[in-house]
Amino acid sequence: MTLCFVTSISYCTSAQTFTLTSQDLSGQFTGKFIANTFGCNGDNKSPQLAWSNAPAGTKSFAITMYDPDAPTGSGWWHWVVFNIPANIYELKQGAGNATTQLMPDGAIQSLTDFGTTGYGGPCPPENDNPHAYIITVYALKTANLGIAKTASPALVGFIINQNLLAKASLIVYSKR
Repeated sequence: MTLCFVTSISYCTSAQTFTLTSQDLSGQFTGKFIANTFGCNGDNKSPQLAWSNAPAGTKSFAITMYDPDAPTGSGWWHWVVFNIPANIYELKQGAGNATTQLMPDGAIQSLTDFGTTGYGGPCPPENDNPHAYIITVYALKTANLGIAKTASPALVGFIINQNLLAKASLIVYSKR
């Protein structure tokens, strides 16, 4: 948003908002980021993510990827990461795989609805309508959420929301 003031001297200011971007994603997931389970044959790589303009007082970040269209009655959590240090503003492609060691020190990848930790790519049921996958970065007022990597996505979400300063999201779609 740009605000302009006109007096005898004109000047404009630009309000910066907390923003999430990705060099890897646009409107649809490609095979590189699709799961390799439940009949899907993707590479299951987590996308590169970058965020900017975190609010003052941010002490850590968290990231989630959620499919509200999953036919479960409660959606599906594909990725849950928290305790990302406040001086980190990007996750590299593939950071969601624990064996790559690309996740920042101190960050915790919690359980997903796959029953594992780390990134689990999209794999909507065959012949379903396109599913919306909401990737969100959260700016938090605490450096450590104080929960284990075995915490359920619902518990992590609750604790995130108790410590929330701001959030920014991307929505990417997938259909099989």
